Amino acid sequence: MIDGGQLFNQSTTVSLLHVAAGLGLVAVGQTLVILGGSLDLSVAYVISLSTLVAAETMNGRDGALLPAVGLALTVSAAVGLLNGLLVTRLRINAFIATLGVGLLLKGYLDNGYDGPAGSTSPGLVQSLGYQRIGPVPLSFLLLLAVTGACWFALARTRFGHHLVAVGGDPEVARLSGVRNDRVLVTAHVLCSLCAGLAGIYLASRLGSGAPRVGTEGLYDLESIAAVVIGGTALAGGKGGVVGTLGGVLLLASIDAIFNQLEVDAFFKQVIRGAIIIAAVAVYARRAMRKAAV
Repeated sequence: MIDGGQLFNQSTTVSLLHVAAGLGLVAVGQTLVILGGSLDLSVAYVISLSTLVAAETMNGRDGALLPAVGLALTVSAAVGLLNGLLVTRLRINAFIATLGVGLLLKGYLDNGYDGPAGSTSPGLVQSLGYQRIGPVPLSFLLLLAVTGACWFALARTRFGHHLVAVGGDPEVARLSGVRNDRVLVTAHVLCSLCAGLAGIYLASRLGSGAPRVGTEGLYDLESIAAVVIGGTALAGGKGGVVGTLGGVLLLASIDAIFNQLEVDAFFKQVIRGAIIIAAVAVYARRAMRKAAV
């Protein structure tokens, strides 16, 4: 029998926050594209790619830390730009466009790498990977900073207001003078940048690049689940990153509890699925009530 003290001791809490940091960075970016009425299924592959770009560029050298991080984020942003252009210029459905880009990246990763590659710098490993202030990892503080920046952008900037408008009703937004395509492309670039940050963080934890860390972690589906649980409408136009952070912490807490209780992996996914369905059902019911009023 495990009591509450054992479930949430310092070791478990630190582990929970590390899990939340990786998933949270991806989910915050996913929130932006979903708010705009889009979606990104390539994030898992962007994560894997960014771990490899960062680790191979660093090659264990602290002096190459900044160039490696910059290159990894540049590559991630380029993928986001491609996603955005496919969705806005070619008018390809976001599900199909981002899935296609993800599969292209998967092909490159599968053919180019058989296993871990490169080596992250000791400075990155010690700081972002494992350093903490009390029980709070530095990586979780990074998540809070990114979440705060995105909250400010959504609540206080023209881009944020335009993004919500595009997600709510693209035609009304266009008639109001909003440049829909530019807003969505920007959202996709930011989403991929967040995935790239998550990849750099995971590389710092692993000490090398990992070609399958994104897909094995199910970061694409998990990030969407966190967004939905956090109250953001999949149709776009309603929600926010604060709710997403709550969804991330809920999923990370469930994962920590299941690990402590040694719950079978199959039942983990069943219960996670039930929670997501319940969250969507509650949101849909509230939306129907508001529409009826």
